[in-house]
Amino acid sequence: MKGVLAIAFAAAAAISSAAIVTKRVDYVFAGSILEGYLAYDDSSTAKRPGVLVVHDWNGIDGYEERRCRELAQLGYVAFAADIYGKDVHPKTPQENGELAGKYKNDIPTFRGRLLAALEQLKNQPQTDSTLLGAIGYCFGGTGVLELARAGADIKGIVVFHGGLDSNTNDAANIKCKVNLQCGALDRAATPEVVGKLEKELDAASVDYTVTLYSGAVHAFTVPEAGSDIRKGAAYNAVADKRSWVAMRQFFGEIFGGK
Repeated sequence: MKGVLAIAFAAAAAISSAAIVTKRVDYVFAGSILEGYLAYDDSSTAKRPGVLVVHDWNGIDGYEERRCRELAQLGYVAFAADIYGKDVHPKTPQENGELAGKYKNDIPTFRGRLLAALEQLKNQPQTDSTLLGAIGYCFGGTGVLELARAGADIKGIVVFHGGLDSNTNDAANIKCKVNLQCGALDRAATPEVVGKLEKELDAASVDYTVTLYSGAVHAFTVPEAGSDIRKGAAYNAVADKRSWVAMRQFFGEIFGGK
């Protein structure tokens, strides 16, 4: 009986000691130091799918870190890519726009930094390098589309209220499935913009899904955006919840239920 109790107590201790591990990871691209954010559950030593998280226009902050932890709780290795560089933290909407525009207008560097982050995720000891995906918010949504257009060897991407227009037209390079989660009232996802992207993806025979959430504008997954849709960016709790569920279903499909 004592032996059984000892085993039970040991198992309970192991469970209680399991935790979401997070840490910042420095890496380099073209001589620039970047700082990503890694999260995973240490309760298992098994390799698991990896998900790259690409930040919105104000860089990595508590929002992306929270999403990484939530992904880790779902059983994934999550890594937030740093596009702007270590210690580069814009502080105003104007600075956000200038930095985001810099990389959107320099696609080779944008894609290079995305691919460098993906390589960091791929090389984590907890990651199954054959099962990789990516998600992105706003500017980061643009980013994961560019990652796919760069021909990244991943299973799929999820774009949350991302900028869908692009100066490129090389969807033929896309090897993965594409899942677009858009606000029906988002000025960055007008019928014209969405239609143009759909034509590009159709021409390249890309497997894609577009979901529109009624009443939702830009940044609908970001509580800090407030609730005033007249500003063009506002939180929508229903769209946030439904789009996260859609992402989970999509990952279940592309990762084979893992």
